[in-house]
Amino acid sequence: MGIIPVWGYQMIVAFALAHFFKLNKAIVIIASNISVPPMIPFILYGSMKVGSILLGQPLALTFQDITLDAVKKMLVQYIPGSIVFALIVGFTGWLLTFAILKLSKKNK
Repeated sequence: MGIIPVWGYQMIVAFALAHFFKLNKAIVIIASNISVPPMIPFILYGSMKVGSILLGQPLALTFQDITLDAVKKMLVQYIPGSIVFALIVGFTGWLLTFAILKLSKKNK
């Protein structure tokens, strides 16, 4: 949820989804805070890169000429890219957690 572009509402949406899916709300709220400042450049780049791959366009990450058209082009890549990137990161996190829990259960 920290990657999905619902700026300012990530924790509220995460809490609502945790309630809907009957998940542990405390863990969901803690895990939804991955948009901490050191991670933001990686999240933005990953979202933009996935968006450029999805749309079959070159990466529109330019800061030389900030115009309204450049910002629109960046948002067109960023919005779908961030949604798909969030799904990829979430699924990867789920797989890693599942594998760690399975391995730790076997050792006991």
